[in-house]
Amino acid sequence: MDHINELLTQKIGLGTAPLGNMFREVPEEEAQATIEAAWNAGIRYYDTAPFYGAGLAELRLGKFLSKQNRDDYVLSTKIGRVIEDETEEKEGLFTNGRTNKITTDYSAEATHTSIDQSMERLQTNRLDFVFVHDLSPDFHGDEWIAKFEEARTGAFLVLDDLKKQGVIKGWGLGVNTTIPIELALQLEQVHPTISLQATQYTLLDHEDTLRRMMPEVEQSNSAIVVGAPYSSGALLGGDHYNYGEIPEDVQIKINKLTEVAESHGVSLKAAALQFSTAHPAVAAVIPGSTRPDRIKEDLDALQETIPEAFWQELIEKQLISAVAPLPL
Repeated sequence: MDHINELLTQKIGLGTAPLGNMFREVPEEEAQATIEAAWNAGIRYYDTAPFYGAGLAELRLGKFLSKQNRDDYVLSTKIGRVIEDETEEKEGLFTNGRTNKITTDYSAEATHTSIDQSMERLQTNRLDFVFVHDLSPDFHGDEWIAKFEEARTGAFLVLDDLKKQGVIKGWGLGVNTTIPIELALQLEQVHPTISLQATQYTLLDHEDTLRRMMPEVEQSNSAIVVGAPYSSGALLGGDHYNYGEIPEDVQIKINKLTEVAESHGVSLKAAALQFSTAHPAVAAVIPGSTRPDRIKEDLDALQETIPEAFWQELIEKQLISAVAPLPL
């Protein structure tokens, strides 16, 4: 993980899924102001994906970053989806994104195509990290094992070869579950070095990840980037939990966390960010935003002083794991 830490000198980056018009239509001016606010605040790691608005987030990020020195920032994107010229009716998370048709493909040929397309949209001649996107049961259902095999014999080999050649600095999976990462780390033919795990190592959800995935990551000398540290905004009073509706039991837990935080004068944003970054396997956390003022809030939250008594009360009330690494 040392080589990853040399690149990711900060524990925080910017996730750009919201800039692909996730959940709502974001004006171009607002998107550019958000990226500029992150840059001006000193953030130098940016993660994106073709899936975010059918290339919209990449286009918006590239528009800004193309004006900066390429050696001054770290950039990651994803493969697994190729953006076509033809259009299609959109639904789901990115209903308001571009109308270009998206083809899911984890083959070697599609991986090369996806990388070329991403670099064109991002207006760059190189990528630092590449993640195999949504190779997971939540997107593919029972077909995910077949898709995993397609990637194992296609995308994984391409990315591992690019890493060995020094073309990219690292690769892994970008998923909302943990089992695909665990499986990939156990493969003998290829060696993922950094993966993006969203939704499953947060203040709300981390028990299974602590027990299963994190030991695999540490044993393989790999690293994790934590996405969706606020559980899609649920921790901060938002309407979504892990990209869907908030279940009643989850809302009850959020209410309990909020009550403890308020009693100690702690913001849940600070607790969420600092909890996710405290694990030694975590190289960075990448909250997403479309509001420029939220960037400074995130950075301030990462530096907020949180009393040990707060964490101890969470443990006593069984709101967090007793064995989770804490920012003490």
